[in-house]
Amino acid sequence: MDNNITIINSANEFVDGSISILNLITQADFVVSMVMLILLVMSIYSWTIIFSKKKTLLQVRRDIEEFAQHFSVEKALNESQPDMPNVGAMPNIFSSGYQEFIHVGLADKKSSAERAYRIMNTKANNEVGKLENNLGILAMIASSSPYIGLFGTVWGIMHSFIGLTSVKQASIAVVAPGIAEALIATAFGLFAAIPATIAYNRFSTQINDIASQYSTFVEKMFVIFQR
Repeated sequence: MDNNITIINSANEFVDGSISILNLITQADFVVSMVMLILLVMSIYSWTIIFSKKKTLLQVRRDIEEFAQHFSVEKALNESQPDMPNVGAMPNIFSSGYQEFIHVGLADKKSSAERAYRIMNTKANNEVGKLENNLGILAMIASSSPYIGLFGTVWGIMHSFIGLTSVKQASIAVVAPGIAEALIATAFGLFAAIPATIAYNRFSTQINDIASQYSTFVEKMFVIFQR
């Protein structure tokens, strides 16, 4: 009975032109409302990750540029480089390799260089792993949100048609509000998925570029250590 009253009221609002998206959201079925709430939480969490990751990657790129400006290949094995930054991934990678190189000693350059190379490579991989943190969550939101929204839409349409079975006269004014309410769940799913997809692809490209710069630097230092 309550379901029939809701459908009739929605139909009257649709005919009067007073129905709105906000009304459809507030008057949605419990399951559809829960789907929209879940998608809203996922969207907020996604944007939190996006802003945090964007800030982190910008800082990392600045650190790399600053390190490149002060780092000198000719002085790479010289401890006294006062202008070289000591904060950031690149200084940490260099310092880990340099400390290992001088710890082993210069008697066996080949062994020292190989050990320093492995240490720097491990450090670089760890730094890349930190940058990739939470990317999996973005990928999950991007891939699952449309399906969650689709579930809400299917449920809403099914719920709407079930309610029509007890209505004597069915018309577009009776059917349309229920279908519109159900489609809002899909809109919520796309609203959560599209930014997450774009951000995931963009961040993955940027992280791969940073990882390539780390790898190039490690290879360069390996050649220098071998000399």
